[in-house]
Amino acid sequence: MAVATIGGFMFGYDSGAINGTQEGLKHAFGLNETQLGLTVSALLPGCALGAFMAGRFSDILGRRTVMMLAAAMFILSALASGAAPSALILAIARFVAGAAVGAASVLSPAYISEVTPAHIRGRLSSAQQVMIISGLTGAFLANYYLANAAGSSLGIFWGGFPAWRWMFWVQAGPAFLFLVTLLLIPESPRFLVAKGRLVEAESVLARLFGATAAKPKLAEIAASLKSDHAPSLADIRKPGGGWRPIVWVGIGLAVFQQLVGINIVFYYGAVLWQAVGFSEADALKINILSGVVSIAACLMSIALVDRIGRRPLLLIGSLGMAVTLGMLAWCFAQGAFVDGKLALPAHVGTIALIAANLYVVFFNLSWGPVMWVMLGEMFPNQMRGSALAIAGAAQWLANFAVSSSFPWLAKNVGLPGTYAAYTLSAVVSFFFVRAFVRETKGVELEAMQG
Repeated sequence: MAVATIGGFMFGYDSGAINGTQEGLKHAFGLNETQLGLTVSALLPGCALGAFMAGRFSDILGRRTVMMLAAAMFILSALASGAAPSALILAIARFVAGAAVGAASVLSPAYISEVTPAHIRGRLSSAQQVMIISGLTGAFLANYYLANAAGSSLGIFWGGFPAWRWMFWVQAGPAFLFLVTLLLIPESPRFLVAKGRLVEAESVLARLFGATAAKPKLAEIAASLKSDHAPSLADIRKPGGGWRPIVWVGIGLAVFQQLVGINIVFYYGAVLWQAVGFSEADALKINILSGVVSIAACLMSIALVDRIGRRPLLLIGSLGMAVTLGMLAWCFAQGAFVDGKLALPAHVGTIALIAANLYVVFFNLSWGPVMWVMLGEMFPNQMRGSALAIAGAAQWLANFAVSSSFPWLAKNVGLPGTYAAYTLSAVVSFFFVRAFVRETKGVELEAMQG
C-alpha cells in the first residue's frame, strides 16, 4: 500500500512543480496570459486521457503494470520538460506527464482499496491525499530552494541552466523511486481473480489477510465477478440504456471537486499572491504554508473518515468551502489596481490569507481525500476499472476547464467574480451530496451495488 501512495506523491509533485516556473516560462518563451494558461494546463488533457486509458488498461494488463508504465512516463516527461527549447515541446512533455498523473490518480486509490480490509479502507485510501499534498509541498519546497539559491526562478543554477528548468528536472528522482518500488508489490487480487489466476490471487490474499482468511475471501471475490465476460466499458451501462446512476454520481463527485477551484491555489498560487501584493519569495513561502496546512487537514481526515463516514465529511467540506471562498471573493472586491496590479489593503490581505488557508483545510479535510476514497471503492468489482476511467477523465477535464480559464477570468472578469463562481459551486456541491451520495463506510467491495 505504501508503494502505491508514491503514485499520489508523483501526482502532487508533477501538478505543483509548474507553480514556480511561470515567470521563467513567460520570459523564455514570451507567453501572454492566455498562452501561459494553455501551457500550464497542457498537463490536464493528458491527465484526462491517462485516467481514461489507465482505467481500461488496468483491466487488461493489471493495476501494477500500468502504474509501472506511468512511472516511466514521469521520468521521461520530467527530463523533457526541463530541456524544452520551446513552449510547444514543453506542452507536449507536460501532456505526457499528464497521462502519467492521470493514471496514478485513478490506479493508486483503486489498488489501495483492493488490497485493504473494509474497516480501515478509508484511512488507508485517505493516505493517498496526504501523499498528493506531500508531493505538492515537496514541489513548493524544491521550487523555493532553487529560486532562492539562484536569486529568482530566472536566475542561473547548476550547469548554467536557469532555476526554473531544474524545477522540472528534480521530478525525475521520486519518479525513479516509484518505478523501482513497484517491482516489490503484488498485483491486485481482484484483478488476478478476474483473469482466472486463482492460485496467484490466493497467495496474494494470504499475504494481505492471512492464510485462514484467504480462501473465503477468494470465494467472495469470485462470486462478485460471476459474470462470464471480461470487464469492459459495457458494464457501466444499465439494461434499459444509458449509464448506471452510480457512474453519474462518480462523475458528479469528480467534477465538483474541481469546480470549487482548488487547483487555482496549487497551479497559480505564486501568481495569485503576487497579484495581491506579495513578493515572489513571499508567495513561494505562502505556498509552502498552504502545503503544510493541507497535510495537517488530511491527517484529520484520516482520523475521521472511518469513524463518521465519507458523506458527513463531504457535507462539512462543502459548507466550509462555501464560506471561505465567499470571504475571498469579498476580499478581492476590496482591492484596487496600482500600476496594473491588484493591491489589497493590509488588513484585507491578512483576511484573504487566513481565508485561503481555511479553505485549503476544509478541502483537504473532505473533498480532497474523500472523493478519491469513494471513487476507489464505490463501484462494483465488475465495473470498477471502466467507471474509474470515466470518472477520472471527467475529473481531469473539469480541472483543465477551471485551470486554463483562470488567467483569462482573473484579467477580464476579475478575482471577485471568479471566486464568486467557485463559491456557488461549493454551495451546489452540498446539495448534490445530500441528494445523491450514499455512505460506503465499512461496506465490503464485493457488496457495492451499481
